[in-house]
Amino acid sequence: MKDVTKEDIMVMIDQHETTMLYFYTPLCGTCQVAGKMLGVVEQMFPNLLFGKADLNYVPELAKNFSIESVPCLLILKEGKVQEKIYAFKSVPYLHELISSYS
Repeated sequence: MKDVTKEDIMVMIDQHETTMLYFYTPLCGTCQVAGKMLGVVEQMFPNLLFGKADLNYVPELAKNFSIESVPCLLILKEGKVQEKIYAFKSVPYLHELISSYS
């Protein structure tokens, strides 16, 4: 999954119909596991755009998207938040959830 900046995120939202944005912090153990699960799921959806951002570097996005904790996956469609996931239960769970947006 590609690391993205605030500017990258704005471009992704503007130019792509469906975008998956993963927010994490590097010292969060749960974020490490969630990131690995998303890495697997990303390979199953080559037609979707995935990006990840360290929330420490984009705190204004946490406020704008009302992110309450990490890890957090935002599913955006046409620039609007469709889903906000905090519980990364399993790869099959994420696959099923994301497949409804592909």
